[in-house]
Amino acid sequence: MSDQAHVLAVDIGASSGRVMLGRWDGSHIALEEVHRFANGMVERDGHLFWDVNRLWREIQAGMQRYATQENQALLASIGIDTWAVDYALLDDNGALIGNPYAYRDPRNEGMAELVDAIIPPEELYERTGLQRLPFNTLYQLYAERNGPRLAGAATLLLMPDLFHYWLTGARVTEYTNATTTMFLDARQRVWATDLLERLGLPTRILPPLVTPGTRLGPLLPEVQNAVGLSRSIEVIAVGTHDTASAVAAIPGLDAHSAYISSGTWSLVGVERTEPLISAEARQLNVTNEGGVYGTIRLLKNVSGLWLLQECQRRWNEEGRQLTWDEIIAQAEAAPPLRALIDPDAPEFLAVGDMPARIRDYCRRTGQPIPETIGEIARCCLESLALRYRQVIEALERLTGQSITTVRIVGGGSQNTLLCQLTADACRRTVVAGPTESTALGNILVQAIAMGYLPDLATARQVVAASVPQRVYTPRDAVNWEAVTLPG
Repeated sequence: MSDQAHVLAVDIGASSGRVMLGRWDGSHIALEEVHRFANGMVERDGHLFWDVNRLWREIQAGMQRYATQENQALLASIGIDTWAVDYALLDDNGALIGNPYAYRDPRNEGMAELVDAIIPPEELYERTGLQRLPFNTLYQLYAERNGPRLAGAATLLLMPDLFHYWLTGARVTEYTNATTTMFLDARQRVWATDLLERLGLPTRILPPLVTPGTRLGPLLPEVQNAVGLSRSIEVIAVGTHDTASAVAAIPGLDAHSAYISSGTWSLVGVERTEPLISAEARQLNVTNEGGVYGTIRLLKNVSGLWLLQECQRRWNEEGRQLTWDEIIAQAEAAPPLRALIDPDAPEFLAVGDMPARIRDYCRRTGQPIPETIGEIARCCLESLALRYRQVIEALERLTGQSITTVRIVGGGSQNTLLCQLTADACRRTVVAGPTESTALGNILVQAIAMGYLPDLATARQVVAASVPQRVYTPRDAVNWEAVTLPG
């Protein structure tokens, strides 16, 4: 492969981050990991925060590693995507006002109900089209309504926008992530400032909106010098919500496909051109989030591999030090459909002893109690597969379109047991991959912005030609049709 151009994608999730190099040869994109680093919430004084200064140092470390190892003359651009809903506050001088709160922080408890008393949930959904989740940005911001941080704030930036600001000095909000805040008008695609005003929240802090593919400007000279680049590069606002980038890189995504962006969370949805906002959609609690190049991601947020991540963390604390492969192998050996949970039950949201919570849930619902690692892991994975089926069937009813294929991307696409269980439970073909869909989607938007690719359809064809995928077909060993989740 002879490289024609390089682009860097910074992709930061709730548990890890990476700086990825995309090598473009004119027809294929090859991905290479430049730098990987851990992420996680930091507890202080009873609250959970993100250490964004450390993340910023890791981003620069990845850029510096590229600068020392690769041909800098080929580097064209960089773009950043992260998880959604969380935000940073800046003062009048552009300085950070403390570390941003993390979405699992307990301060969010009860905020949705307080907001309901001022703006009925039906009206909020009609305007924003957004799924009701206790950590939506609107509820988080309302929790700070009387605090000194918000009182001293001049600008609110969502997480990727903060890093883009530190790269370029541009204070803007990229559209796909803005759609997760619950104060963006889903139809007009502008800030719904009147909603904030009714809640007594400042609107002056909202920056201008930009769309995916916008060139934010060159690197600041001080950043360029700090990372050792001999020349400046363009900074591109990609689909900064990581799921928007992930969906951008799904080959074959059509009107009869559902996607699952599978990681700490599972985002289960379909791609549309306009939001679908109705009483039935609100009742099903589905969300309309912005995608790249005018698309809408009609989806539902489902608890994902968080369940197993927390189990693994607990088992490691107990000294077992289990790898993912070992956990999955034990799950495969465990008996099928012995016990199930509702993955989205409130008791599974917070950090804690997840195996104990799963056992308590099964005990309370009159099921056999999973005791072994394999039984607990299988319980998690089978429950997720059944939850996927529920959501996909609801999306079929809502849109009136049949779904024949489920396309799984992200880290969960490597989990062969989860992919097979999803095919079995959903009674549909599953196509798994690409694993690094978020980084790929990030890179594709940059490639379009820089003129290497003409449009999204072509970009997805490039992914299909560049990355292997695996197909899973439903098995008939278990009667999944007779199985439902408790609750």
